[in-house]
Amino acid sequence: MKFSKAVVKYRVPILITALVLMVPALLGMIGTRINYDMLDYLPSDMETVIGQDELMNEFGKGAFSLIVVEDMPSKDVAAMADRIKTVEHVDTVLCYDSLVDPSIPKEILPEKIYNAFNSGNDTMLAVFFDSSTSADVTMQAIKDVRAVAGQQAFVAGMSALVTDLKDLCEREEPIYVGIAVALACVAMLVLLDSWIVPFVFLTSIGMMILLNLGTNYFMGEISYITKALSAVLQLAVTMDYSIFLWHSYNEKLRTTDDHKEAMAEAIHETLTSVLGSSVTTIAGFIALCFMTFTLGADLGIVMAKGVLLGVIGCVTVLPALILLLDKPLQATKHRSLIPDMGKLAKNVTKVFPVFIAVFALLVFPAYYGYSKTNDEVYYDLGECLPKDIDYVIANSKLRENFDMASTHMLLVDSDTPSKDVRSMMKEMEQVDGVKYVVGLESVVGPMVPEEVIPDRLRETLVSNKWELILVNSEYKAASDAVNAQINKLNSILKKYDEGGLLIGEAPCLKDMIDTTGHDFKVVSAVSILAIFVIIALVEKSISLPFILIAVIELATFINLGLPHFMGQSLPFIAPICISTIQLGATVDYAILMTTRYKAERIAGADKHDAVTTALKTSIPSILVSGMGLFAATFGVAVYSEIDIISSMCMLMARGAIISMICVIFILPALLMLCDAVIRHTTLGMNGVKETHKHSGRLLHNN
Repeated sequence: MKFSKAVVKYRVPILITALVLMVPALLGMIGTRINYDMLDYLPSDMETVIGQDELMNEFGKGAFSLIVVEDMPSKDVAAMADRIKTVEHVDTVLCYDSLVDPSIPKEILPEKIYNAFNSGNDTMLAVFFDSSTSADVTMQAIKDVRAVAGQQAFVAGMSALVTDLKDLCEREEPIYVGIAVALACVAMLVLLDSWIVPFVFLTSIGMMILLNLGTNYFMGEISYITKALSAVLQLAVTMDYSIFLWHSYNEKLRTTDDHKEAMAEAIHETLTSVLGSSVTTIAGFIALCFMTFTLGADLGIVMAKGVLLGVIGCVTVLPALILLLDKPLQATKHRSLIPDMGKLAKNVTKVFPVFIAVFALLVFPAYYGYSKTNDEVYYDLGECLPKDIDYVIANSKLRENFDMASTHMLLVDSDTPSKDVRSMMKEMEQVDGVKYVVGLESVVGPMVPEEVIPDRLRETLVSNKWELILVNSEYKAASDAVNAQINKLNSILKKYDEGGLLIGEAPCLKDMIDTTGHDFKVVSAVSILAIFVIIALVEKSISLPFILIAVIELATFINLGLPHFMGQSLPFIAPICISTIQLGATVDYAILMTTRYKAERIAGADKHDAVTTALKTSIPSILVSGMGLFAATFGVAVYSEIDIISSMCMLMARGAIISMICVIFILPALLMLCDAVIRHTTLGMNGVKETHKHSGRLLHNN
């Protein structure tokens, strides 16, 4: 109680401190760099990542783009290439005319070289930048290249993707945060008992969100997914804590006229309850840190920090605001629109065998859909963007005009004999889906002496350590076909140069597929184990963690299984994150009901009355919490054109509703069914007797 009384006593200094902290928090938020490149989160010891570093260190090249130019005369294309070379951070522009000395007759050049860069009236340019794929200067360079190239040119490549993604995120984010706040506010106005308190909640939560976003400055940078979801998730998850404090405060006011004393008691009660509740949510987010794909740690740390700050704000800033605005808050109270749940609770408990049967019938199809959804996710980052965005249009032009869907790069030891390199390239050209393999050896041949190769081309393709070779593929990045192709190319490469490296978007995405497939199993196991241990400690039971996790896992299986039955494909990161987030964020509903059930049983109620009372008293809190999470995420899901954000928010919104339904209807049935097991495996319940109501008499059996 010392802490609670101190908060009440120093409420004005607490508010002043919180307001002062908003200034550095705002500056920190503005100063935190946002990373839009998912490939940056691959483990640093992977060959593709090492290869990208080697490309930068040895050739001074990082980002790579292909430009499709439609219906433009050769001399104008050459003039455009010269203008593109002047763009800051453009290192090299490769086109047909740049491959050999202009004095060499084109007739003696290999035909495949011409075909690699020309198709009908269309021309292709390959552009290398001296900065990394998602560096701020690279994104600016992409914009400058587009401005120079004009409307007849279309820029593809990962740097074009992250540039378009950044622009779209920056346009959308203020709008969908506003939508989340507005819908959460509507939900609270409808479900709470005051017209003003939702705005007080939003002020307190908003300050903690800003503090969370500001402290991300110390992480250096965060992912755009983390930035997009953290504010919405923190609002949704920590809203519960504010509601709990408000209800507790109003309960205390019924027994005392001293508002300060009532608030001190409410803070003490809230802190005890919320700590247990928040630990499961934090554990769910921390589990994401066990991913080797480090986007998990990025999201996990920021969200765990957000929940912790939400708890701190709930027991410091919010009580101070409520006490400051106590008179208008009390004056604008109204009757809650949530009806009495006694009748529903009695009916659910009465027909509990029906819900046991529903549980049993749902398990197999839900798990089947869930397992299939995990196999049907997509990894092509371009699929998360709208079809009319520049990057997607450029990729379509590459496929339609040049029958190209992806480009790989080979780094081969520069000491490898030319005849071996030629043999390797010929072997690679026989691999299914390989359209062309272009390198120095493609130009040098019996008809073209090595002396006529321009120095700038030699410097572009050969360093002291490596020779750079481009492989054009007909297969789309992240497809099964291209992954099989990469395996074959790697096998051929290692035969000629054991230390050779195969890099590019498609090889990186293949590594991402392999990495996240392993991560999914690890994160799911860690989150379930961590939350199992927390529930076991909180409830002092061995059996209850199994029951509670079974209910929420069923809800998760249903939620993540629906896309399979609906014919939808999810972005790869969604199932990993949602399975953990849904478990961590909604298991609180089950803990709330179970804690009350235990208290009722220990107080002497029979299992029927204990479960009925627990259900009746828990439904309003579960409804407010679940609808709050739904409201904060559903609007974003509908509005956002970025499929990763839209899909994850839709899964969270739907998951909140499904978890809510499962806890209200299936958990009471399982508590009824397993009552005897619970009593014998839960500390403090061993002495509780099973009580039956029969013929007006109470019969007690051990």
